[in-house]
Amino acid sequence: MMKSSIVKRSIVIDGHKTSVSLEDAFWTTLKDIAHAECVAVSKIVAEIDKKRKLGNLSSAVRLFVLDRTRAGEQPQLPVREHAAEGNQKSSDQTISLLAPDAM
Repeated sequence: MMKSSIVKRSIVIDGHKTSVSLEDAFWTTLKDIAHAECVAVSKIVAEIDKKRKLGNLSSAVRLFVLDRTRAGEQPQLPVREHAAEGNQKSSDQTISLLAPDAM
């Protein structure tokens, strides 16, 4: 069984600082989406925040990443260089962890 580590990060939205707690796989995929769209992660999170109707921001971000992954919009980008050796996962592996039926 894989251990899921939650990572909390601070993001500035409309001039105020908020924190978002996500599993590392969601952060990695969110960063890949932002990179593919040439925007900052904070800009994507701000858009998610504006569009969400219910629930907390972290849940809304997870749903956004899941929707993008299922829609096949997740780019196939190389693994980040700062990943620890032996712990590297390809984007394909990240996608399959998030939505096994999306592949």
